[in-house]
Amino acid sequence: MSTPARATSSRTAVVTGASSGIGAATARRLAASGYRVVLTARRADRIAELAAQLGDAGHEAEAYGLDVTDRAAVDAFAERFEALDVLVNNAGGALGADPVASGNPEEWRQMYETNVLGTLHVTQALLPALTASGDGTVVVLSSTAGHATYEGGAGYVAAKHAQHVLAETLRLEIVGEPVRVIEIAPGMVRTEEFALTRFHGDEEKAAKVYAGVAEPLTADDVADTIAWTVTRPSHVNVDLLVVRPRAQASNTKVHREP
Repeated sequence: MSTPARATSSRTAVVTGASSGIGAATARRLAASGYRVVLTARRADRIAELAAQLGDAGHEAEAYGLDVTDRAAVDAFAERFEALDVLVNNAGGALGADPVASGNPEEWRQMYETNVLGTLHVTQALLPALTASGDGTVVVLSSTAGHATYEGGAGYVAAKHAQHVLAETLRLEIVGEPVRVIEIAPGMVRTEEFALTRFHGDEEKAAKVYAGVAEPLTADDVADTIAWTVTRPSHVNVDLLVVRPRAQASNTKVHREP
């Protein structure tokens, strides 16, 4: 007999980077699934607005301004939880698309600190509470960039490879504990900020990323995928789920209409 599906009543989920894009969509999706969601991001005004919207819709939601690269702040945040059910490590992003020969080391550092060390800080700080719940889940939102490289993407690719290894190693190290480790690796996702941030606000360059692609993934597509993995029966661990739009066969093979 299979284990019953995971009940969501009174369960709490923390979502990092919840001020926009996939993080905000994930918070909405988990709230709709019955979770009490705690939204974190550096832009406190954005998550406060989202928490208010979720509250008006009858969901339990709380906003907490947090920079995941600030370990002291992360530790202070973690003190709020004796037990926690779900952690979605979504905070991260890409900066620049320069070749290795001319890449900006400062951008590489920022990407590593946010994507990798940010995930490390929050996961380390909240792992005791996730374990104390007796049925915790850690979600690491990586990328297909964490599984294959492409020209002009080495800084982001390196950070996402490291994030993938973090998730994979953690799963090995805590096997036998009541905590699942799930990695979601999206391909091309069109959100309002990802490409624009990567190209430092250059709208023309950002638009070229999706030019001719009929239907890139949306933030809601990824949020739905995250929610599906989290709500599987407790004994089911989706180790790694790669999700791409139909038009994308790999990081470097994308069908574009004229």
